[in-house]
Amino acid sequence: MTAHPDARRSRRERPAKPALTRPGIIATAVGLMRAEGLDRVTMRRLAQELDTGPASLYVYVRNTAELHAAVLDELLGAVDLSPAGAKAGGDWRDRLVRVLTSYTAVLFEHPGLARSALVARPSGERYLDLVEALLSLLDEGGVPPVRAAWVLDLLLQLGTATAAEHAAQDRPGRDEAGRDGADRDEWDALGKALRAVSGETRPHLAALGTELLSGSGEARLAWGFRVLINGALHTPRPEGDAPPEGRRA
Repeated sequence: MTAHPDARRSRRERPAKPALTRPGIIATAVGLMRAEGLDRVTMRRLAQELDTGPASLYVYVRNTAELHAAVLDELLGAVDLSPAGAKAGGDWRDRLVRVLTSYTAVLFEHPGLARSALVARPSGERYLDLVEALLSLLDEGGVPPVRAAWVLDLLLQLGTATAAEHAAQDRPGRDEAGRDGADRDEWDALGKALRAVSGETRPHLAALGTELLSGSGEARLAWGFRVLINGALHTPRPEGDAPPEGRRA
């Protein structure tokens, strides 16, 4: 039986699939993460979303780790870098903490990404903008360049690890403090253990047990950033603060 001419024409004239591009792939991956979580952002699942084969994606993204790093870089566009601007004014430490807090807040919104960020090595434009902003503030505060290069890593690690620590809170049934049932049970058990410590056998723990769990997360995070910043101001690198020969400070 001969097919109707209109049917043949409709098959031939079907719209072609959009050409694959790296920006398009990353944008789709970000949308997939927002809808289904980072664990679902795999090369196979992304290929399904783009109506192509996984092999086609490897031309643009080498592996899942690189894909997750690219997703992280895309989301870093939400970090507020304005405190690092030349006209921002105010104490440089306060402004530095504000940028770092904004970075941490972005990861708090995507706990799965925070876990990935502990080992991811982003190298995109937004990550480089963040690093430049942080280094400019450290330079404004008089932190020697080689110390700034090292403490930068520690500052980002603190923000990333803090967000990753709370990744388990991204589950249904959380209370106002962001804890679900299992997490509350763990905190309650720890608090009970600290209150039961004997002052005779563990005097320091008995004296400071409640302080171990005190303070809001935001206050402790800001304090931790300041500890690192002040430490960088007063702690030389082991080999000294002169940049290695042949390297620009």
